[in-house]
Amino acid sequence: MSNLRERMMSKTADLRAAKDIPIDAPTDRQAAPPRTAPGMAAALASAQKRVAELENGGSSNELPVSEIVPNPWQPRRVFNEAKLTELAESIREAGLVQPIVVRPSAKGYQIVAGERRWRAHKMIAKDLIKAVLVDLSDEDMAMLALVENVVRDDLTDYEISRSIRGTEKEFPNRKRMAEALGISRGELYRYLAFAELPEFVLKDLEAQPRILGANAAQEVVASLRNRDGKASEIAQSLWQKVVDGELDQTKLGRAIKQALDHEGKSNAVSDRSIEKIFAGKTQAGSITKDAGGFSVKIKTGMLTDEQEQQIRGLIGQFFSSNS
Repeated sequence: MSNLRERMMSKTADLRAAKDIPIDAPTDRQAAPPRTAPGMAAALASAQKRVAELENGGSSNELPVSEIVPNPWQPRRVFNEAKLTELAESIREAGLVQPIVVRPSAKGYQIVAGERRWRAHKMIAKDLIKAVLVDLSDEDMAMLALVENVVRDDLTDYEISRSIRGTEKEFPNRKRMAEALGISRGELYRYLAFAELPEFVLKDLEAQPRILGANAAQEVVASLRNRDGKASEIAQSLWQKVVDGELDQTKLGRAIKQALDHEGKSNAVSDRSIEKIFAGKTQAGSITKDAGGFSVKIKTGMLTDEQEQQIRGLIGQFFSSNS
């Protein structure tokens, strides 16, 4: 995931939305024009700067920890307990250096930035936490959640996919979305494939987001596309092996496809009946009936020309009588 974060950082580090550049700003023919970007690239740049401004600017208040809830657009499903414990001990000994940022909500406050610091306070049973109170829209909240997590800390592919889904409405189309994130459309579709996974997979990913990567998710979706209910049963059985550590997640899609192909061949074989035809003790041919049709096969040399003509005539009578 670090590569994605690095690309996003590089793409947005000094970008500004065109609307943020003053129309009457003095011009300098020697100076390079300010870099701008459309869509989310500019929004990410503004949001990245906004996070720092919110955390470092304004006066902080002591707010009840119990009245604060996470950002509803928070993509992270699992927090590193060891790092949280380390942060909690640091706060216990030295206090909170940087206040969190919250916005008012109907039942208290929602976290804009700093959920790890808030969780650390809960771990050591702190009643109050330093917080900067701001007024932000839902769109700003979603964008800031993406920036704070993807840019600042490592997310799993599943969590990144949730972040992308949560901000997808900010783009006119997915081509623009991929360009803004600095990734190819193919890579974007791999992240979006998570949304097409079976419900039993998504349920486990909520608790263990690291057990399936984007490439594997896309392969699973492809292996199940246009398949019937039996495919879901096979996929669920194999998925449990991934959860239990018995099957590598990168091999899941191929395992599902192979199991489904084998199932199809097994069904075809089980529905087939073959009756051998003998001339004395010698096999002269066979009669085969399966899902594909009914066929009679006679070995070369077992029939005289007259017998062959009789068979042809008999078959012709069957079809002429049915017409």
